Amino acid sequence: MQPTGHHIAELNFGVLRHDWDDPRVKDFVDGLDLVNGVAARSPGFVWRLGDDAMEAEQNDPEGALGGNPRTASTLSVWEDVASLEAFVWNTVHRRFYERRAEWYDAVKSLRFVMWWVPEGHRPGIAEGMARFRHFEAHGDSDHAFGWAHLKDAQLWKTRGCSPMAAE
Repeated sequence: MQPTGHHIAELNFGVLRHDWDDPRVKDFVDGLDLVNGVAARSPGFVWRLGDDAMEAEQNDPEGALGGNPRTASTLSVWEDVASLEAFVWNTVHRRFYERRAEWYDAVKSLRFVMWWVPEGHRPGIAEGMARFRHFEAHGDSDHAFGWAHLKDAQLWKTRGCSPMAAE
């Protein structure tokens, strides 16, 4: 249940099979502006870490994402679970999600975590990775969780989300 005065944050990240300029990931790269634009116009969208800041985080060898130049990630905040869930499963985002095995090193390399943030808070990558590590070590909790922890979230069950993504 969503705590009063809180929004939901999400971090997803993975390692691309090929370099960003490789033609085999061209559809993914070419679709980023479309997907991010749809997110920004979606009801309930609050904020997303900008492209320049995200690229700097992804490429920082001392940073929380490890500096792999093939890392692709998103950190965003949404008003509520329903808004995030509708964007993920009912927009063009879903088409990109369904093609993830073409673009990512292994589907297992995709990582995802959600957590509650006070309204107005803008999390950083270090915070998101700390939540992810907690989730990875301890499973679903109020501190960090996947879709299965959210009793109101149902679209991930019916829109083809693999069990791994529910983690």
